[in-house]
Amino acid sequence: MSKRDYYEILGVARDAGADEIKKAYRQAALRHHPDRNPGDKAAEEHFKESAEAYGVLAEPQKRQIYDRFGHDGLRGEVNQGFNSTVFEDFEDILGNFFGFNFGLGDLFGGSQRSRAQPRGRDLALEMEITLEEAAAGVEKDISLNRAEPCPGCQGSGLRPGTRKSSCGACGGRGQVRQHQGFFAMARACSTCGGTGEIIPSPCDDCRGSGQKREKKNLKVRIPAGVDEGVRLRLAGDGEVGERGAGRGDLYVVIHVRQHEFFGRENNNLTGEISVSFAQAALGVVAEIPLLSGETEKLKIPAGTQSGEVFRIRGAGLRDLESRRTGDLFMRVLVRTPDGLTKDQKAILRQLASLREETLDTIDGEAVRRSKPPRR
Repeated sequence: MSKRDYYEILGVARDAGADEIKKAYRQAALRHHPDRNPGDKAAEEHFKESAEAYGVLAEPQKRQIYDRFGHDGLRGEVNQGFNSTVFEDFEDILGNFFGFNFGLGDLFGGSQRSRAQPRGRDLALEMEITLEEAAAGVEKDISLNRAEPCPGCQGSGLRPGTRKSSCGACGGRGQVRQHQGFFAMARACSTCGGTGEIIPSPCDDCRGSGQKREKKNLKVRIPAGVDEGVRLRLAGDGEVGERGAGRGDLYVVIHVRQHEFFGRENNNLTGEISVSFAQAALGVVAEIPLLSGETEKLKIPAGTQSGEVFRIRGAGLRDLESRRTGDLFMRVLVRTPDGLTKDQKAILRQLASLREETLDTIDGEAVRRSKPPRR
């Protein structure tokens, strides 16, 4: 019986791209998977047929041979096993979906890979800094109680003078296979944890884990421009894994303490300055404190209205990504004088008279005609 065309099996055109072929195979594999079609021999054959077609079309070299010479050009090739990329594709498409590692070694003559010892745990901590520290960047000392390599066995988990042995439950493969129909499913071996090895004589200090908890002091560099809630990742500063496995990471969540004078909007700062009625009317130069500890002179022109906003360029914080420095926006609040003496009130009445301002009733329309804040 002649074989069907691989492109026809997957339902794709001969010029289909790799992503289109992978998508078509996923759909076919999930549709005909034996778990969804128990006892259906036709579905089982379709499933196997789709896997064989994908195994050829997913490999550029085999696909090129097939396109030129058809099935005859691939005699002895299809069952020679797949390269690592195709193995990973099968595991991604099928293994992750069904919760198994797909046993391609049993189906196509390849071999399964054993699983490495997982790395150590990630750690996380929260840190509060001031707005000044967020603006300039700062280095902080921290103390952690984390898993370190056991000094008695140097992290191996072995009693001195002994060695590991192959796991008898899985034959050193790190996986235990369950056969279902024409293919096999593989799970990590529960005896060795998927490593394929066991420790017959564990270290007396750590009982074979290769870990001991110790207090460690570290320095954490907080970059300039961090904002509230930023999470910094310090690769390799987490806990060491069991039996010599690599370290996890350390995550530091930043909290920026509220400032008594400045507010923050992204990398811009906001603030308010209070001036008297006379200063707003006649104009004044105000000295504004900056986060750097320096001061900036801000000219408030004559006739400034309460609520007007002025910009001091470059006086904000540096953006973490673009490195652009933000600005400082200062809002002017005009203080209305209270507790006036009789003579002071007389002066204000005289001013109102000279400006032809009424002190009895005002038109609300004047508020709507007021000019917007200056920026």
